[in-house]
Formats: sequence, C-alpha cells, structure tokens
Amino acid sequence: MRFNIEEILQATKNFSPSLKVGQGGFGTVYKGTLDDGTLIAVKRAKTSMHDNHVSVEFQSEIKILGQIEHFNLVRFFGYLEDKDERVIVVEYVPNGTLREHLDGFRGSYLDLSSRLDIAVDVAHAVTYLHMYADNPIIHRDIKSSNILLTENLRAKVADFGFARLGVNEAGVTHISTQVKGTAGYLDPEYIRTYQLTDKSDVFSFGVLLVELISARRPIERKRILKERVTIKWAMKKFREGKTIQILDPNLPQTPANNLALEQIIELAVQCLAPFRQSRPCMRSCAEILWNIRKDHRELLSSDPLSQTSHQRTLPSAATRVTFK
Repeated sequence: MRFNIEEILQATKNFSPSLKVGQGGFGTVYKGTLDDGTLIAVKRAKTSMHDNHVSVEFQSEIKILGQIEHFNLVRFFGYLEDKDERVIVVEYVPNGTLREHLDGFRGSYLDLSSRLDIAVDVAHAVTYLHMYADNPIIHRDIKSSNILLTENLRAKVADFGFARLGVNEAGVTHISTQVKGTAGYLDPEYIRTYQLTDKSDVFSFGVLLVELISARRPIERKRILKERVTIKWAMKKFREGKTIQILDPNLPQTPANNLALEQIIELAVQCLAPFRQSRPCMRSCAEILWNIRKDHRELLSSDPLSQTSHQRTLPSAATRVTFK
C-alpha cells in the first residue's frame, strides 16, 4: 500500500531520534507503530534529490518487495514517495541482527542448534527467491547484518536494495551488471566478469556458513594478515585437517557439534568454489542443511555430553537493526 506522510509521521512520532534503530548508506531506520498497533520498521532514504543512486535502489527495492512473500523474508507493508521523501515500510523484527548475536551483544551466544535453524531458514528464503517467486530474484547482499531474528530466533532476510530480477529466459545464463554487494561476501567470478547469476548468492551464503560456525566477520581487520580474510583462513584449516580450530570458542566441542562443524564446512567449501558451475544451487544447500540439522538433533538426544552448554552471557546492548 502507499502511505501518506501524515501516517508515517504519526507512526514514528515525527521521526523521533528515540525511535531510531539503525543507520546505513541508504538512510535511517525507525521503529514505528501503526494505528492498529502493528509494529513497523520505517526505512527513510536520504533526502537529497540529487542522489540518483538512492532513487534507483529505492525503486528496485519496492518493485521486488512487492513480488515476494515468505515466512523467512521481512514482510513488506508499503512505501511513501512524496517530494524528496522516500520511505519503505516493513515489519519490525524485534531481536536484532544475526551479526549482533554472533558478537554476543544480545546476552547469551547462540548455540549450534540455533545457528543451524538460522542457516536452514536463510537457505529456504533464498531458495524461494531463486525458484519460487513470480520472477527469479538474486538478492546480491546476503550477509549476517541483513538477517534479522525474531524473539524465538527464526531468521528473516532483509534489505533488497541491491536485489535484481534473475534470468527468466531459455538460453540466457547471466545478467551483465556493475558489481554490487558487501566486501568479504562478494562472488569473485562476479567481480571478475560482471556476470551476475543466482550462484553469486550461493557464494555469499558459503561465507555466511563460515561466519555462523566461527563467529568471525568475513574480514577481520585486527587479526594477523594470514587470518584477516576469514574464508581463506577457514579453508586452510580445513585442508590441513584442523577443522576443529574453526569452531567458535564459545561453542563446546562435543560429538554432535564436531560432526555438524565438519558437515557445514564441507558444504561451505562447495558454495565457495571459484567457478559458479561447481557450486550447488540454494535448494540443494537447504536440503543438505536440513539433514545436517537432523543428524545434530539425533546426536544431541542420544549423547548427554553433547547437551552440555558452555555459553557465556554478556550484558545486553541497545537494539540496532542494520539496513543499507
């Protein structure tokens, strides 16, 4: 639906700084409440009329959001375009970003069961975009700060500012387009050739899997040079037979966790293949992860040792929802 400026100002208390929950290159995000009590996230674009870049992203995002509906995608309520105001209204997801949870900013660190649930949720969301939306959609910015979590830790993929409609014609293999995305998650083949396919999302998902299991950011600027690019460091550990060293130190080394770690890293290696033809499709990723989660649950139920939790609790931080 199209909102008017009065509705948006009322919902956000005139864009009150106290309701600000995020900031990014696109603009600012506010928490709001509609007349019927529905909580919303209001994404307000920068107001410069001369910023054509922002305008293109805005048009692209509302076009794509209007075509999709899936439990693991942030729900789109509507938008406002009035003079120099450009606003996107989506559901408010209350439990912050995956990145905040991996950093321990939300209290307890996520256990491996929760991380597997999140991986499955994201795989289902991206599979839907690639295969089951009215037109194939390539997200182009799958990353932990674009994955929002509900109160019961279900994942919802957000931020479609970089998304593109995918290939929908027989014989066409890719879209030629300028490179968009986030450093550390970008498909090297896409960077090299400017050819975008759904396998670019698969590469980003592979980075996300390593991030989930290690809790490291894709680029760790404060680490020594050979550990700075997380996927290179992780792949080296995997090749050396030292996969256990990739596991987040906040996760206990148990039979269930160790097996899941090996299986997840094996899938990540496939997703991170240098050439897109060697990468699995997202549907295959979802199926493999579903089986990994099933194995993990079975081991947990049969082995008391695997149920031991060594989570460390940190003080809560203020809510921050990251949008572009």
